[in-house]
Amino acid sequence: MRAIILAAGRGTRLASVLEERIPKCLIKIGTETLLQRHLRLLEGFGVHTVHMVVGFNADLIKAYVADLPIKPAISWHHNDRYREGSVISLYCALEGLVSREPILLMDADVLYNPSILQRLIESSHENCFLLDRDFEYGPEPVKICLLNERIVEFRKELDPGLNFDTIGESVGFFKFGPRAAARLAEIVAEYDDIGNGHLPHEEALRDLALERSEPVGVEDITDMSWIEIDFPEDLKRAIEKVLPALGISHEPG
Repeated sequence: MRAIILAAGRGTRLASVLEERIPKCLIKIGTETLLQRHLRLLEGFGVHTVHMVVGFNADLIKAYVADLPIKPAISWHHNDRYREGSVISLYCALEGLVSREPILLMDADVLYNPSILQRLIESSHENCFLLDRDFEYGPEPVKICLLNERIVEFRKELDPGLNFDTIGESVGFFKFGPRAAARLAEIVAEYDDIGNGHLPHEEALRDLALERSEPVGVEDITDMSWIEIDFPEDLKRAIEKVLPALGISHEPG
């Protein structure tokens, strides 16, 4: 199994609490940075290769990873267009998508209970999204809507007339088998060809889920702690709420 980690963005919404040149994945929360934690856990779960997509201050990330004692093999992919949508970052990782191996796709800015990653890896669904039903509805969360246990929408904004029986927030981690990953590669290439490079990568995932060329299942992780860190208040909550739930103390620095 391989993983793709999207870590190219600037993290501009965290600018007030970050040093100017620090990419968001290098934020230290608890005793580790977000990226160090990702790589350590992936190594522990037997993921042998990580495709790292970098852009903003990529050299800092590469130098940091070079010194980490525990990590899988790293394949670097540079997104020169990191100011555009994250679908371009996914496009840069086509090598991973067409590797003919199961793939984990992960946002770099998530702090999470390791059991979330374990549940995703061990899911009986070859292609899998993660859903948290305990979330605050608003314009920011990417929402997963189900009807009879099938995905009928995957977006921040929902059509008022949408029919669904279950709704939750996406964690930002996904698993794809080789066929679905190869189809996703085709979709993201098409996005760039038709000038949709400004869109988030979730739009390509939505297309894959809704076209149903490959079945996509969902694992409910509502009972597990996690947070995506986009805003200063997210960082505060990560330190004050999520870390204690994970049994970790915060060591500033």
